[in-house]
Amino acid sequence: MQQIFLRLKQYKNLIIVVLFSFFFNNAIASYIFIPMDEGQTDHLKAYGIAFWTLEKGSTCDWLLNYKGGSFALPYIKEFEKECLIRGVKYEVITDGQMAKITAEIAEPTANMDVMRLEKAPKIAVYSPKSKLPWDDAVTLVLTYAEIPYTLIYDEEVMRGDLGLYDWLHLHHEDFTGQYGKFYASYKYAEWYVNDVQNAENNAKKLGFDKVSELKSAVAQKFRDYVMGGGFLFAMCSATDSYDIALAAEGVDICSAEFDHDGMDPQAQKKLDYENCFAFENFKISTNPYEYEFSDIDVPSNRPVPEDMDYFTLFDFSAKWDPVPTMLTQDHEKVIKGFMGQTTAYKKALIKPSTLVLGENKSLDEARYIHGEYGKGTWTFYGGHDPEDFRHLVGDPPTELKLHPNSPGYRLILNNILFPAAKKKERKT
Repeated sequence: MQQIFLRLKQYKNLIIVVLFSFFFNNAIASYIFIPMDEGQTDHLKAYGIAFWTLEKGSTCDWLLNYKGGSFALPYIKEFEKECLIRGVKYEVITDGQMAKITAEIAEPTANMDVMRLEKAPKIAVYSPKSKLPWDDAVTLVLTYAEIPYTLIYDEEVMRGDLGLYDWLHLHHEDFTGQYGKFYASYKYAEWYVNDVQNAENNAKKLGFDKVSELKSAVAQKFRDYVMGGGFLFAMCSATDSYDIALAAEGVDICSAEFDHDGMDPQAQKKLDYENCFAFENFKISTNPYEYEFSDIDVPSNRPVPEDMDYFTLFDFSAKWDPVPTMLTQDHEKVIKGFMGQTTAYKKALIKPSTLVLGENKSLDEARYIHGEYGKGTWTFYGGHDPEDFRHLVGDPPTELKLHPNSPGYRLILNNILFPAAKKKERKT
């Protein structure tokens, strides 16, 4: 009997040790810290981890300007396992270590802040269903980072589906109805002929006589979406062609090669720049053989070689200007340039209300711009693919597994997390 009591006592002590160890370890391992400085193994998938935790109903702290804009998650074994699976570098830290970090961030002289991410935004990508993911940098990086999105196009927009989404990306669309100004080089190419036919059929199906009229109506729907509080992001030709479509509302700016009749001879004079998000005083290109929509875009023969083409991100006050600070989080402040149909914007044609986030000062061009409209915001990013300097029609897709630390792609993902942010209240 004495041996039985002794054995029970040993089991009791073992249970106490196990329980103590469990509670102690959970008290110690309170946070998963994901550094976003140069030591991170996969910056792009780290954003996917942050988004995934929000989908799981958790929160995530975005530590602005702290080690490249790091993330801190509540310690949950499932979160740690997911970091391991996706190859994202992380550290398990204690409450005390986290308190030390937040105290450092809270110092009045520190250009840092904590932004609480609370809810995963619903993401829509405006793109033809026939487009391949690698046709567009945003869909490419969303897929790589494992961030879910929904493809929508003209039919969904016109029937009022935009209200279902928090964040909207405009694929490399031509909102002027000129089919990307590819006429000179590809008018006999099978893909171009098919795209034109499909676009014309789609316009008629939705009750429009011309593709340009449909695209103008879609552009206005996007404007209303932003006005009501939506977040809009666009790259390359979807940026300037969008503003041109807004300025040209009700004006025929298309040559007969695009819409089978002549353009309004007074089209330039009838542009209304007040309707634009970002640009003003620009001149549209009336030549159907010119691969440009207007003079907003910098010329393709810019006097800068590939190995010298860079743009610089501005520094903003994290505590006073959290929005531009979020949008410029990166482990590098000097970013490799990259070309596109729309590569960069002439600063002289940018509205004073537009905030420039990144520029090439020596060339007087802006690459990354942002603004507010109504209750929402928009962000434009020049160029086609941050890891392909001169992406041409038919080029193979970029393999992002070869560029997991791309600072140019990080700027896209900053925009995706931006709608989830809410400034964390500090305890007094």
